[in-house]
Amino acid sequence: MALGSNLGDRERSIFGALRRLDAAGIRVTACSSLYESDPAEGAGGGSFLNAVAEVRPLLCPEDLLNRLKSIEKSMGRTGGHNRPREIDIDILCLGDTVLDTAELTIPHPRLHDRAFVLLPLREIAPGFRCPLSGRNVDEMIELLASSVNIARISGRRLIAVLSP
Repeated sequence: MALGSNLGDRERSIFGALRRLDAAGIRVTACSSLYESDPAEGAGGGSFLNAVAEVRPLLCPEDLLNRLKSIEKSMGRTGGHNRPREIDIDILCLGDTVLDTAELTIPHPRLHDRAFVLLPLREIAPGFRCPLSGRNVDEMIELLASSVNIARISGRRLIAVLSP
């Protein structure tokens, strides 16, 4: 899962989303540090805080997507695609699943060109390999433009927030 926020208390939104994932039966097993990046693809608003979480959803992809949309809505997400938003939760990958429907594409179609996803992903899953392209996370990072503006702003992994 990729999590991002560029409205309001961004850090609180990320932490809140992690807690809500767990409460919705989507077990968070690992989470990266926080990264800050410029809005992608003309999203507007302030800079984003981003993180990547590994989860064990125990749901089919469509049901998982519906739960994520429900969490986003309950947290006040009103902005659509490429708009400022309180929270954005995207499915990056589900094991070796490859899916392309009108509602959902897995792996995420822009996974390979988003530093704000790839850098935190490498932190928690350095051996990750995209089931569609076959590229590993380091190869995808190497192919990114060198002008990407992203910074790791927290050295602590967020999973500590969920620990009892």
